[in-house]
Amino acid sequence: MNAAVVTVGDELLAGRTANTNATWLCERLVERGVDIERVTTIPDRVSDIARVVNEYRAAYDAVVVTGGLGPTHDDVTMDGVAAALGRSLTAHDAARTWLEENGYSHAELADGTAELPAGARALHNDVGVAPGAVLENVYVLPGVPEEMKAMFETVASEFNGEPTHRLVVVADEPESALLDRIAKLRQQFDVSVGSYPGDGVRISIEGTDERTVAEAAAWLRERVESA
Repeated sequence: MNAAVVTVGDELLAGRTANTNATWLCERLVERGVDIERVTTIPDRVSDIARVVNEYRAAYDAVVVTGGLGPTHDDVTMDGVAAALGRSLTAHDAARTWLEENGYSHAELADGTAELPAGARALHNDVGVAPGAVLENVYVLPGVPEEMKAMFETVASEFNGEPTHRLVVVADEPESALLDRIAKLRQQFDVSVGSYPGDGVRISIEGTDERTVAEAAAWLRERVESA
């Protein structure tokens, strides 16, 4: 299973808010064996949301969108997602009923709070108010981190893939000096390899077979200088 993560918000693009949602979602999805192919941040603009969601829903098994839910003027994510799938926004009976059953009267709710794209499955917000939604392979979650995390857990079981195993070998050598050994490692073992300079060079070895990853890491440790 592969997926794209889309975070929506002008404040993210301006650097006023750290994009912790993207990091958290990627970690949780990878834990479940999902390959993350794209992480994209876009503004609170209906046309951009519609374009990106429409492109990604055709290219990936799942698209997870977070941010821009609610009744205020810049909460336009549902509009964009609806446009991407050719749906209209309508009052969602299940979302409205859930809100009323949880203490929110119709008079208290701002206009549009319970509106979702036609045919969507409502995702109830146990931490906040604005509901999320699932439409085909598109999952729409709130931007408030606590709300997003709680809502994701209600659909986490719908994201599954082959788990990836990962080990890291730290080499006390210049990265350029390791190129030949990394090339041999990739030739001999069915793993993916990444190298990250810093305090030493961190060489990440990943694969779907735990034993192969362990053997590859052991092979490399014997051939590099360590601190």
